[in-house]
Amino acid sequence: MATQDLLQAALTAQARAHAPYSGFKVGAALRAADGTIHAGCNVENAAFPQGQCAEATAIGVMVAAGGTAITEILVVADGPETVTPCGGCRQRLVEFADPATPVHLAGPEGVRATVSLGELLPRAFGWRQVKPESKP
Repeated sequence: MATQDLLQAALTAQARAHAPYSGFKVGAALRAADGTIHAGCNVENAAFPQGQCAEATAIGVMVAAGGTAITEILVVADGPETVTPCGGCRQRLVEFADPATPVHLAGPEGVRATVSLGELLPRAFGWRQVKPESKP
């Protein structure tokens, strides 16, 4: 599937981010199993660490709309470095996606890299597909 619709949704959400402390605005968009797109932005709070990441916001929007599975993820941020979901958001994504789920890492110009969620969080806690290692 093309990522342009995810990128546009993430950019729109990023523009609405509440980041008065860091000045670092992030947008995320998820494609649910039914094809719908759910976007979110980071929301900072003076009472650290009570803020919310863009990915967590997008997951909440998807769940509130009745979604239960993520088939594709896009995260966008400004700057020369390619931004990935933080560790906490990687684990949140695992709750609704599988190891092969593509995660597109973008800047304002478009997708810079695509990796799988399994590459971002190998041996994640909670994947039902992951089998325990056998002991010799």
